[in-house]
Amino acid sequence: MTFVYRTLKYGFIAFWSMFVVAPFLWALSTSFKDFNSVTGGATYIPWVDFEPSLEGWKVLVRSPAQGGINIIEPYFNSIFVTCMASLISIILGTLAAYALSRFTFKAGFIKNNDITFFFISQRIMPPVVLSIPFFIMLGFLGLLDSMVGLILVYIVLLMPIAVWIMVDFFNKVPREIDETALIDGCNPYQAFFKVVLPNSIPGLIVAGLFCMIFGWTDFFFAFILTFTEVQLLPVAIVALNSSITPWWSLSASALVSVAPLIIVAFLVERYLSKGNLSGALK
Repeated sequence: MTFVYRTLKYGFIAFWSMFVVAPFLWALSTSFKDFNSVTGGATYIPWVDFEPSLEGWKVLVRSPAQGGINIIEPYFNSIFVTCMASLISIILGTLAAYALSRFTFKAGFIKNNDITFFFISQRIMPPVVLSIPFFIMLGFLGLLDSMVGLILVYIVLLMPIAVWIMVDFFNKVPREIDETALIDGCNPYQAFFKVVLPNSIPGLIVAGLFCMIFGWTDFFFAFILTFTEVQLLPVAIVALNSSITPWWSLSASALVSVAPLIIVAFLVERYLSKGNLSGALK
């Protein structure tokens, strides 16, 4: 029975790993192909099925005048905008979530759960509904086609995610931790920053990852609210399309664009271990 269980378990893990890794391997293989290798039929192994070419990668660093898109500047623009918007969203969202978790708010029939749902309901609306108000607001503030304007918009879009995740996490953190800190002489602010927040690292990491994923992959607002001065990576990648779809360049850009998220996931994975609160209470 044990042998059958282990065989099924590791067999499923191997199958799922292949299912997850296969698209990346296909994109990696395609990124080294040229037009003839892509249109000539299915090929898989370089130097065996096709002659590899670096054309798909060279296009990413060429200037537009040379037929490329030069994604270096858009790449770092995306990193800066995503990181700043995610950081500010996590800070503001965590403070709001802690207040909603630990204190009672009431305005008529509106209570804590209603306020929490109001935050996440902002993500229910289709982006096109928000595009005109954002466009008019940034135009009035003189922030159209600027990274500051995009950061403000992304904060509005990402903070509801942080609030939703952190409220649920704080609800699972024992209130005795706060009470113990208060008995030991901490004021409410010290109890939050010195005791509760350090025990909330897994929740912060999860919220941060979700914020980074949604911010990094956004195309709609980056396309609507920027023109010539600022360009983010998703918009630059779309600029690759022409009358003939360059699958080799699109594959290379897909690998480049997903790399930061994979790196961040590997770096923070160890902080997501369960049992972070074990031993927090005496």
